[in-house]
Amino acid sequence: MRRGLIAFLFVIGIGALLYPIISSNNSKSKAPQPAPYAAPHVNVKQEKNMKQMVLQNDVKLTEKMCKIDCNHHLHQMLQDLDKATPARIQSYAAKLQKDHQHMAYLVWMDGKKQHVYGQLPPNLHPEAKSQLEQEIKTAKQKVEQRQKYETTPALKGNHKYLVLGVPSKTNKNRGIVAVINQEILNTVNKHQRRNLRLIPYPHDHKFRVKTVDTDDMKSKRVTQGEQNGDTSHYYTNEIVVRFKHQPTEKQLNQMKKDIHSIHMKHVGYSYIFRSRYMSADELTNYFKKWDPVYIEPHFLYMTNDVAVNPTAGEQPNDSLYKEYQWNLPIIDTNKGWGLTKGNNQVIVAVVDTGVDIHHPDLKDQLLKGYNAIDPGSDPLDDVGHGTHVAGIIAAKVNNHEGIAGMSWYNKILPVKVLDNSGAGTTYSVAQGIIWATDHGAKVINLSLGNYAEANFLHDAIKYAYDKDVVVIAATGNDNTDQPGYPAAYPEVFAVSATNKSKHRASFSNFGDYVDVVAPGENIASTFPNNQYAALSGTSMACPHVSALAALIRSVNPTLKNTEVMDLMRKSVIDLGPAGRDVDFGFGQIDVAKALQAADQQTHTLNFFPYSVKKSMDSAEAKYTRK
Repeated sequence: MRRGLIAFLFVIGIGALLYPIISSNNSKSKAPQPAPYAAPHVNVKQEKNMKQMVLQNDVKLTEKMCKIDCNHHLHQMLQDLDKATPARIQSYAAKLQKDHQHMAYLVWMDGKKQHVYGQLPPNLHPEAKSQLEQEIKTAKQKVEQRQKYETTPALKGNHKYLVLGVPSKTNKNRGIVAVINQEILNTVNKHQRRNLRLIPYPHDHKFRVKTVDTDDMKSKRVTQGEQNGDTSHYYTNEIVVRFKHQPTEKQLNQMKKDIHSIHMKHVGYSYIFRSRYMSADELTNYFKKWDPVYIEPHFLYMTNDVAVNPTAGEQPNDSLYKEYQWNLPIIDTNKGWGLTKGNNQVIVAVVDTGVDIHHPDLKDQLLKGYNAIDPGSDPLDDVGHGTHVAGIIAAKVNNHEGIAGMSWYNKILPVKVLDNSGAGTTYSVAQGIIWATDHGAKVINLSLGNYAEANFLHDAIKYAYDKDVVVIAATGNDNTDQPGYPAAYPEVFAVSATNKSKHRASFSNFGDYVDVVAPGENIASTFPNNQYAALSGTSMACPHVSALAALIRSVNPTLKNTEVMDLMRKSVIDLGPAGRDVDFGFGQIDVAKALQAADQQTHTLNFFPYSVKKSMDSAEAKYTRK
């Protein structure tokens, strides 16, 4: 692999990383034999089928959560407005529809009186409109008979709608009929097809992108999602350069003139040059004469997305917790809350697609963040991935709303580095990491990646690491042992995914660089527009570990980043063969065990399984794994 010329495209996934089956030696040799309880190392067709099943379950669970959440709000409306005036009812309905735009049409029923708020979706095909109106009529009849009513989401034109009928529990004359827009099901389907790499890399018209084989950097045509695992993608007319000595303004002007530059950015140690005419290869040849530290393409990064009886410990009252959040009890989160529920001084940066800053389960948990895609604008999430990741870490707990986050009090610093296509560049990701570090982050969550090593990104990782930040990244969703970056950098804590049976998730990457595993299949969390969705991927596993790191630093703020990482490796549930293995790393995180160890820990640990060798006075610090 030509180290200086590669930067891997990470797939977050919606929380999950995205790579096909490739050996860790960059050869197409046989993958390691699976350990007990590991997902089988399967062929492309089998892997695709397993991912399809995961996707279908995500959509199905999202649909169920939507029903529960909407029913909850409709019952709450009936309870709050038991003796309300018509003006109060109208005001309440207007706010409910503003906050929950998917509740497009409400019928308030009070005896023979009916008040309609909102309107049916416009431009429906006459047949579809007639069918929807018939369902509304049936729902009204059921409510008058004091019976609940709900339809299976039906396709009306290009959209899905759910009709609910909810009678009041206390007033026999009152009830609500609601038409719920279920566009979220299409969104989750589309997002997870991309996130789990069921489709080829989605070229966007905004990018002039070249797809290359990660091993030899030769052009490669990708026709199906499973071919993404050994490819990288970069801008065809841009180059990243780090100089040994800071260029003078005169030298920079000469460079820009020589390459017909239309744009130049400077971040950290490096520069990004964009040419009007020259290709990445031509730019590489040009900058060689300046004797740089490195020259590499400007790579793209993407998201890595893709019932258990509760254990002893505190049980939150959040409406979706008991039925859908299998992921928290299985890692003893509830028991861990007995030691700490977090600390608002320990900040977790979610470097991702942004966060829905108005979501009722998140808005009080967020700090003012940063938008690297559109500086000056709020880091709003236009994809859904970052909102889902943030909810896993810190959705409000015990508020009778939606889901429970792992931390009650740690704050989220939203940093938008991926655009509305779910992709971002080395520049935006590096810039986001540096910004988060400079603005108080103690933990950084990176549910994104690529298969190529990028010196530019690595510099940003080293910067955060040297500032005592715990950097945690998802490994990818391609069921491959090919190292993904930034997860495989030695300064980064690498996370793969498991399912509720404690098996390695069928899509999850694996390998000798994996530190731990965490729940990552069918994970319920927050989603834009005050909704909730189930997503699968190592992108979803990663924030479980970021939340744990924040809780550890909450219970014992004296621990260094290296000590936090080592403690998480030591306090796991050992899965598969005894000790460390390629499928589970050291094992699955155990929140209660880790927090107990942190609470008892002194500042004199010296048992790191990884050795980090570096020259503190050199920008070119060398990091090695044992």
